[in-house]
Amino acid sequence: MERDLIIDVTSNEITVALLEDKDLAELSTEHTTSNYSVGDIFLGKVTRIVPALNSAFIDIGDDKDAFIHYLDLGIHFKSQNHLTRELLSGRSDYSLFSRIKVTDILHKSGTITDVLEIGQDILVQVMKEPISSKGARVTAEISIAGRNMVLIPFANKTHISQKIISKEERKRLERLMTSILPQNFGVVVRTIAESKKTATLAPELEALVKRWETCCKKINQAESPKLLIREINRTSTILRDLLNVSFHSIHVNDETVFRELQEYVAGISPEQEKIVKLYHNNTPIFDYFNVSKQIRSSFGRLVPLQHGAYLIVDHTEALHVIDVNSGIRMKNTKDQEQHAFNVNMTAANEIARQLRLRDMGGILVVDFIDMARLENRQALFDHMKTLMASDRARHNILPISKFGLMQITRQRVRPVTMINTNEKCPNCNGTGKITSALQFDEIVRNNLIYFVNQRKIRKLTLKVHPYIAAYFKQGFPSRQMKLMLKYGCIFNIKADGNICYLDSQWIDRKGNQLVLAVPTDAVQKKEEAQS
Repeated sequence: MERDLIIDVTSNEITVALLEDKDLAELSTEHTTSNYSVGDIFLGKVTRIVPALNSAFIDIGDDKDAFIHYLDLGIHFKSQNHLTRELLSGRSDYSLFSRIKVTDILHKSGTITDVLEIGQDILVQVMKEPISSKGARVTAEISIAGRNMVLIPFANKTHISQKIISKEERKRLERLMTSILPQNFGVVVRTIAESKKTATLAPELEALVKRWETCCKKINQAESPKLLIREINRTSTILRDLLNVSFHSIHVNDETVFRELQEYVAGISPEQEKIVKLYHNNTPIFDYFNVSKQIRSSFGRLVPLQHGAYLIVDHTEALHVIDVNSGIRMKNTKDQEQHAFNVNMTAANEIARQLRLRDMGGILVVDFIDMARLENRQALFDHMKTLMASDRARHNILPISKFGLMQITRQRVRPVTMINTNEKCPNCNGTGKITSALQFDEIVRNNLIYFVNQRKIRKLTLKVHPYIAAYFKQGFPSRQMKLMLKYGCIFNIKADGNICYLDSQWIDRKGNQLVLAVPTDAVQKKEEAQS
């Protein structure tokens, strides 16, 4: 699979489009004015404790307080809280962290009031951005992500990605990381670290440890709420998590961001530095790479499929609903079951893409076309699991129920991407009302009288919609001929597909557009006032 990253940089946001074989797979927007993003580490202050929910609210400097549950404190919270208090008291001995004994474990059956109190300073990390009316979700279990590993202070254990299947490789990586891991640090080795040597992993581990030490130094001088460590931007996060040999090119239209990305790629994958390219063309970058067209066709409520089938995507407060419709595909066919199966399999491909593209999370319900055969329902379920295997968000898929519904849960980290693909109707300008067709004939006659009698113009051209042109030219004598004979003028009617229905343009013999005596929108406003 060939992957391309297209990055559109404007004054207040960066939009990143991931293309897989030229098809839009992911779209994310990062506002440069945003206060924080997922992964940022804060020194916050407890503002409210809710024993009924076993949770608390933390001030991290946003309009809405962040939410933390007791279980999000992590089993090593007591050790972390001890370190935070020591650093806030003014101690500048940063070797304190390595000398802390990580033994006092936070039990899962405890309560929030046992460990937190109002006004207490606490070290937290953003795990979910604000969604709808809810504030950010935070955790006190801090982790610092790198390309090949994730560093976890206080953990004191090495975990290997389960996607690394080879037992020999798992043991090799575990021995390697254990030998270079400092005291009181744990690490999760990512899949991409497979077959990597010490020369690659040791410098990255050292850089992650330095980031944690920087965080500790900032705590020593901080007053809550304060941002301690900012996660790398969304573009670099995508590169960190996805960059591999399948990436064909990275195009960006801003020189500053281009240099940053080039430097970042050179650091994590020097052999791919040349794939980062600065876009110079005058055409907007998303238009040039056909991203804009795919956005318009992919983010509407109705998403077209092949052969007339389509999806209907609706969002509610509680869940997302996707309805699969066959359209005209299943008409005049004898094998309804096979056609339903074919449409469902095609729909599954698009649904898996839509979940990533819109970053839809929470509960999702898909209403597939009913199929009677159990083997077809099982094949569709297996196909959906295969398609979702490449999705980086945690998810769970349930088999199709007896009502023909498939339930999916998907990790919700950011608000679902909503792009309004609707435009104002050119006929009514979004009002839902247009001039009465019965009055249009009278409007044309009044304008013609004005131009002939008051402006003394004897040769005129009227541009109208093709339907209106046919209306004036039909029959003998036509309405056009009657008007010319009655008012003694040469009156030409020209059909123009660019003219809106029940709209018109008057042109004189020199080709100049004339100002109407009775504009159609004036009639429309009069009708609205009367109604």
